Amino acid sequence: MQKESKRKTFKWISILEGLSYLILLLIAMPLKYFFDQPEMVRWVGMAHGVLFIAYVLGAMLLYKSMKWKLKDLTIILLCSLLPFGPFYVDKRYL
Repeated sequence: MQKESKRKTFKWISILEGLSYLILLLIAMPLKYFFDQPEMVRWVGMAHGVLFIAYVLGAMLLYKSMKWKLKDLTIILLCSLLPFGPFYVDKRYL
């Protein structure tokens, strides 16, 4: 895969991971705890878990080809833990 193709793929994974995290936190969790409807947490949680793993692996794979410093990679990986972090990564590093 070429560098630009990898970057675009990671960009989409980053956006989808950020959206899944927000949906999980702002929609699925309130449905589970306030309205006793845990079904959405199962589906969105699974999707978010898969996207999170893809995000971390994608960042590790892009580390050398994007010529990120170790500090940049650390910030990118830490951003995966913050609700709006992947959107910051998209604007700043991609």
